Amino acid sequence: MILENGVIRTMDPALPVARALAIAGDRVAGGVGTHETALASPERIDLGGRCVLPGFTDSHVHFPTWSLAQRQVRLEDTATLDEALERVAAAMRDVRPGGWLRGTGWRSGDWSPPTEPTKEALDRVTGDTPAALMARDYHSLWLNSAALARANGGLEVAGGVVVRDAQGRPTGVLREECAWHFRDTHVRPTEDEMVEASREGVRIALSRGVTSVHDKDGWLGALGVWQRLRDEGALHLRVWQSIPADQVEHAAALRVHSGFGDDLIRVGYLKAFMDGTLGSQTARLLDGSGVEITSREELVEIIRAGARARLPVAVHAIGDLANRDALDAFQQTRDEWRSLRPRIEHAQLLTQEDIPRFAELGVAASVQFSHAPSDAEIAERFWAGM
Repeated sequence: MILENGVIRTMDPALPVARALAIAGDRVAGGVGTHETALASPERIDLGGRCVLPGFTDSHVHFPTWSLAQRQVRLEDTATLDEALERVAAAMRDVRPGGWLRGTGWRSGDWSPPTEPTKEALDRVTGDTPAALMARDYHSLWLNSAALARANGGLEVAGGVVVRDAQGRPTGVLREECAWHFRDTHVRPTEDEMVEASREGVRIALSRGVTSVHDKDGWLGALGVWQRLRDEGALHLRVWQSIPADQVEHAAALRVHSGFGDDLIRVGYLKAFMDGTLGSQTARLLDGSGVEITSREELVEIIRAGARARLPVAVHAIGDLANRDALDAFQQTRDEWRSLRPRIEHAQLLTQEDIPRFAELGVAASVQFSHAPSDAEIAERFWAGM
């Protein structure tokens, strides 16, 4: 195949722009060049001056979770609590008898006025149907009374927060490990649900030019989802897959290390969490606020176990203290992981003195710039480092 008569951005400084691109199978054939030097091919596509870019890699995505969200009630652009409730009420029509109302995307700081959600507010539009709505950052979960009743009082989990009112009663909002534990216990999606949603998610990703993903849903069993999609011929993305940090010994016993897999699916790294997020106000800051999910000492042991198994660590860190502790842990273990490529996911709030440490240590800063528009205002309000 020849793509011709277009603007082909090669990302090669020696030849930044070409007019033709030859493709053989799934590889660029003979490099890129001008129309005159393009290889002969029975199939030629006239680009008509359009631009061609290399496929995009999304370096931080919870792909099955994101795919499922496309089928749930979406609250990202709601301006008020009432508007969010109206959208939930409309979605109730699609809930099957005995099923759950599931949704995502709310953030109380976006509502005018900022309003903390409660189970009572959600009860008004959901009644006895259990409802579970993940926040935009997936670090908080908003439940109604019917959903809370499923837990039978078992809401508290180390590393998490149960938001309570002045009388000590749960308001309906769970944060961090409490939110994830509830989801995993009561509203965990089935593998069939994830496969069906991800099949459509792959099509959406490709339509946006995304050809590779670094997936973070290892804890949900995403590896099995990808394998099923590949087996049915529906996987057209390359996947660099995470493994939950608490599974490192299992991976080591099976001799599964970074890079294990094939051209489509490869095991990439261990995923751990230092803290929460800005949106849920659980990022761990130097002022003492936030939630500690993994301590510096615990991260040191995770890194060491990963190094023995030849698995680098990708650790979520938002707050300035969380990032400092993560960098300290990588510095303390540097000689053990030197041949690997660790990374800090988000690296959102950093002190000036910690910024150069990434390059000095060889730790990648996996930053998602799409978070900046939504989190800048929260950082200005709550982060003393601004």
